[in-house]
Amino acid sequence: MDRPSLYDDDIVTWAEEQAAAMRALAARSDLSNAIDWENVIEEIESVGRADIERVESAFLQLLIHVLKYASAPGAQSTISWRKEVLVFQASARRNYRRSMRQRIDWIELWASAKKISDSSLKMFGDTLLGGLPDRMPFTPEEMTAPGFDMDAALERLATVLNSDPGHT
Repeated sequence: MDRPSLYDDDIVTWAEEQAAAMRALAARSDLSNAIDWENVIEEIESVGRADIERVESAFLQLLIHVLKYASAPGAQSTISWRKEVLVFQASARRNYRRSMRQRIDWIELWASAKKISDSSLKMFGDTLLGGLPDRMPFTPEEMTAPGFDMDAALERLATVLNSDPGHT
């Protein structure tokens, strides 16, 4: 095996490579049909998708808490929001792989974070901060950096909000 550690280092890429190899084997007429190739391939691919979904979920929760804090800094829950950002950032940092970057819909992730944050804030009489960009203001590298926390997120968000309006 050329890269025995790929499974441990980047399971998403590993799953894609394994699925492609299995598809090539499944196309061979000289091999046994005893293996349910399509379902085995689907199971392998689901391993990679599950990792992406776990990272997307951590990023989504991180963003929701940042947006709620930025929108309602005087809310009673700000202490727990700060803690949640650290928890979800740690999860994203631990599980994110560069190969996931092109597989995550960052615009949709950001739109979902804004929508969920707004809905959550409205339950308590608050509203989402205005002027937020349409595009994700954070890169995955920023969100998974060792020093990323609520303060770093708020500083980055303020920079984006104060930049050229054409930025979005």
